[in-house]
Amino acid sequence: MNKKITLLFLLSITFGFAQIPPGYYATATGGGYTLKTQLFNIISSGTSDPGYSGLYTTYLTSDVDSYYENDGSLLDMYTENPTGTECFFTYGVNQDDGSGGTAECQKYNREHIIPQSVFSSATPMYSDAHFVVPSDKYVNAQRGNFPFGRVNSATNTYSNGSKRGNNLNSGYSAGYSNTVFEPIDEFKGDIARMYFYFITRYEDQVSGWSYDMFNGTSNQVLSNTFLNILLTWHLNDPVSQREIDRNNAIYTRQNNRNPFIDHPEYVCQIYTTQCATLSSETFVTLSDVTIYPNPTTNGTFSISSSVELNSITIYNVNGQIIQEIKNPTVINSETYNVTDLSTGFYLVQLKTDANSITKKVIVN
Repeated sequence: MNKKITLLFLLSITFGFAQIPPGYYATATGGGYTLKTQLFNIISSGTSDPGYSGLYTTYLTSDVDSYYENDGSLLDMYTENPTGTECFFTYGVNQDDGSGGTAECQKYNREHIIPQSVFSSATPMYSDAHFVVPSDKYVNAQRGNFPFGRVNSATNTYSNGSKRGNNLNSGYSAGYSNTVFEPIDEFKGDIARMYFYFITRYEDQVSGWSYDMFNGTSNQVLSNTFLNILLTWHLNDPVSQREIDRNNAIYTRQNNRNPFIDHPEYVCQIYTTQCATLSSETFVTLSDVTIYPNPTTNGTFSISSSVELNSITIYNVNGQIIQEIKNPTVINSETYNVTDLSTGFYLVQLKTDANSITKKVIVN
């Protein structure tokens, strides 16, 4: 029932403590909204604000592509294509100067994942790099102030597959039908954890801010629809090495951390009931999926699933994608094969149209 939560906990043990200052989370001992407030106290204490212009300096270490093309270019979640061509931004050269941005790949600027209009462009929110990220100027404007959600039928699709359109008002995204922006799967968890950071870091102010994703409280903060969306994205897209490195880089500049990158299990310790409900729903159609042999000794295993899989993604223990198979070939009516894995421990994420499950595989 809680397999996803357990896997996230295993990931946090494996690499979540790599560069966390000793004792940083020593007072995070509660559960539910008590834990959320304890985290607020931790990440709000002793912070520094390098300023809005200082974001561009932060990005020099926090948002360099060392993970996909590994070419030192700017990493923009709205145009980054992990498996194909994309925009190429050079720090400083393509920085927004007030011109351009009428199409993709011209300029990059600063994107507030939670729109700055929500908090009236006040500081320190305005320049908090944990949720203010470098972005293609054009796609940034296209996203505008729209909430993040699950697009039903896209009215606009961008170069890496990000899209805009009315929210799919069913399943885990039920309850909202207006326009939303949907990032690619690779960055859905990243964005979800930025939201969980924001509503924790600014717990003492957020109840006074109006936004379609918020419910006017300081505890749950997110409306049920958007809480379910972000929880699902958090569970389906585990913390990556890129997020860990970004968290460490921002800590050196702001003196605070995103606790949901360091400890992804905190999310479901705060929203226990909602996570349990989502886990129950998610495993209804994927409960009979099996992987065999496991452990395997030749780097090859098979997946048996009675429902059609849209993708198979293999992660190593550092959260890096080793293989990504989209629209995998069915060997017979219910079987998919994965090959060419070296010795190690892997997480295998399987996705259908509406659901996802993550299983562990050992290759001896």
